[in-house]
Amino acid sequence: MSREILLLVDALAHEKNVNKDVVFEALESALASATKKKNTEDIDVRVEIDRDTGEYKSFRRWTFLNDELIENEHAQISLLDPRAEGKVENDTIEVPLESIEFGRIGAQAAKQVILQKVREAEREQILEDFLGRNEKLVTGVIKRMDRGNGIIEVGRIEAVLPRDQMIPKENLRIGDRVRAYLTNVERSHRGPQLILSRTAPEFLVRLFELEVPEIEEGLLEIKSASRDPGLRSKIAVKANDQRIDPVGTCVGMRGSRVQAVTGELAGERVDIVLWSMEPAQFVINAMAPAEVSSIVVDEEKHSMDVVVNEENLAQAIGRNGQNVRLASELTGWNINILTEEESSKKNEEEYASTSQLFMAKLDVDEDVADILVQEGFSTLEEIAYVPLQEMLEIEAFDEDTVNELRSRARAALLTEAIAKEEKVEEAAEDLLTMEGMDDATANLLASKGISKMDDLADLAVDELVEMTSMDEERAKQLIMTARAPWFV
Repeated sequence: MSREILLLVDALAHEKNVNKDVVFEALESALASATKKKNTEDIDVRVEIDRDTGEYKSFRRWTFLNDELIENEHAQISLLDPRAEGKVENDTIEVPLESIEFGRIGAQAAKQVILQKVREAEREQILEDFLGRNEKLVTGVIKRMDRGNGIIEVGRIEAVLPRDQMIPKENLRIGDRVRAYLTNVERSHRGPQLILSRTAPEFLVRLFELEVPEIEEGLLEIKSASRDPGLRSKIAVKANDQRIDPVGTCVGMRGSRVQAVTGELAGERVDIVLWSMEPAQFVINAMAPAEVSSIVVDEEKHSMDVVVNEENLAQAIGRNGQNVRLASELTGWNINILTEEESSKKNEEEYASTSQLFMAKLDVDEDVADILVQEGFSTLEEIAYVPLQEMLEIEAFDEDTVNELRSRARAALLTEAIAKEEKVEEAAEDLLTMEGMDDATANLLASKGISKMDDLADLAVDELVEMTSMDEERAKQLIMTARAPWFV
């Protein structure tokens, strides 16, 4: 009988092109299942087949668990039982059990278990081979539609194109051949499944890689992409060979390359943008076809004010904000569109606000404050800590004036810091009366504007976790404690 087992394993492993261990494990599972059915009690059985001889042994197994987790006394033992000495939860003990004859197993049941395991292993092997080729752009035929989702055959693998990943207004039908981008591999009880998308920006990038050989050759590079699927998209391109025009190369002869991509994307219009390492220039390029009059960069807020004339305003914003949104996604910068009039008004307001700040904090008159603003100073920190030589270059100031201004700026910053610290300490006092609160957490919360128990009570658990990096359970407990007065 042991020879019969080895022959069966060899035959199945060869036929299904899977590892012998997969067949052995499937057979062990089938034998264990058949042995278990012979017993009237709901026991746990393990079967072990010798890989060399085909001989097999059966064991009855018990698992050690805490009392409250025990559901089956025929397969589980309490940790309070004398046999549990030296054991921890989920440890097991086994005793030999009489093995059933291989020939007496319900042949059909055993075969089903074995073939199911083998099929699973076969699917996994096909998937691993597919993923090993790193194919992100896949082509397949729609086999059926399931609740609006397209079930697609990609070779011998089944893939899903979810309804929300189809291009809007695109009418796909059973039998249609479609291309899509592989976004994920999900594993479920039905086996591994490929998840596809036709709306992802990466799909657009892969289509251009297919149409433009210079990209594969490394002469050209797509730096980023943004899409409004089915309507409009933008890609940023860069030439690694200065002899190549990156935009023209992607457009192709008489627009052939970009038209091929547009055809695959249900008529989606594609703007090809020249990438630049200078963020401001990149944003100007991304705003095309709108013309930009001027641009102001705010590094701290990672945003840019893009100024356009009145005639260009509608084009710069685009229908429903489409152009500016795509430009923002493409460049990674927050973009604010302003007319020249709005920009002028904003500059005047910022000028007046900064001038008033300097007059109040540095105790200077309007003339001195205006000079500082005109020279490009916008914060007390800049006045206090920019290189001395830079301030000495201001013609209106002598060295004594510069030193006095720097001294006053530092004093103002120190006063602000002390006031802020006192405010934090005062705020932390209220929080420290809470049960479960500690000094460090109270001070951290107060520094972020959470100064009272009511402020803490208004937070969501994920907000508190993000602020403090504490674990979710503690965050939940603190919030519930802060909310306790609400229910009195």
